[in-house]
Amino acid sequence: MAFSTDILNLDCPKVVDQLVAFLRNEVFVRFRRAGAVVGTSGGIDSAVVAALCARAFGPDKMLGVLMPDRDSSGESSRLGIELAKTYGYKYVIEDISLGLEGMGCYTRRDEAFRRVFPDYGPGWKAKIVLPTNLMDSNRLNIFRLTATPPGGQPISKRLPIAEYLQIVAASNMKQRTRMLTLYYHAERLNYAVIGTGNKNEHEQGFFVKYGDGGADCKPIAHLFKTQVFQLGAYLGVPKEILERTPTTDTYPDEQTQEEFFYGLKFKIMDLLWYAKEHGVSVAETAKVMNLTEEQVQNVWRDLDQKRRTTEYLRAEPSEFEL
Repeated sequence: MAFSTDILNLDCPKVVDQLVAFLRNEVFVRFRRAGAVVGTSGGIDSAVVAALCARAFGPDKMLGVLMPDRDSSGESSRLGIELAKTYGYKYVIEDISLGLEGMGCYTRRDEAFRRVFPDYGPGWKAKIVLPTNLMDSNRLNIFRLTATPPGGQPISKRLPIAEYLQIVAASNMKQRTRMLTLYYHAERLNYAVIGTGNKNEHEQGFFVKYGDGGADCKPIAHLFKTQVFQLGAYLGVPKEILERTPTTDTYPDEQTQEEFFYGLKFKIMDLLWYAKEHGVSVAETAKVMNLTEEQVQNVWRDLDQKRRTTEYLRAEPSEFEL
């Protein structure tokens, strides 16, 4: 099939039937579990997985788990509840703030914040950002910390590597705590945990090892983000979720996935990625997408770099062999 801007369009009824069959086989046959647990966040990925599970197992054999913490947007919980009502499955709300506080998540993170912004304190907001001009040749993958004092304007500074690593390590406690919570409910119900990561997240390393990367099966890990949106529309995901900009919902300040990690709109990224994977030439890709060859090469180079530097996240634990 010739490369075009429509190449990622799905036959949604066929794909949904395939994924429903996959889920039933994995949960009922392979794992011999009685149903499914899905962590729902008010985002498109978890919404699609929840809709698939409701169709695969029936709403009486699945549980949605909402796991906000003190930095979470109130919209996330509201939309997660609306999703459960749309598909008729039960849900529980597990506020993980106290657990994170006990482990020092906020203290360790804020300590690193203050090494960059000494005045950082109550009422401040902060987030990590990357330059979003991924197709520019002079783009450098240098993280910056943007902080906003109460009633003030955002201030941005380059984020030193030590502070970056500490902030990320502390923040990753959130995803790992959510994984623990999901498995608590799965084990008490004899259910399986269904992962919500898509191809963009899995292949580029936008997940936390043994956190949101932990699951018994991952039904949408082969789908581009734009394809997940297609399935969401077909499955009747609430309009607010379909139209919501994907966020990390991790830091005190609201942050899109684009500004934190991807640096490019999903529609453009997914097509460029498909072209790269399927051996479409740089010249043809640039022509079809109305880009320069240099812009195509810049994105392909970034994709290679992200996959290479995050390979350890996808690796299974090493074992000594005699």
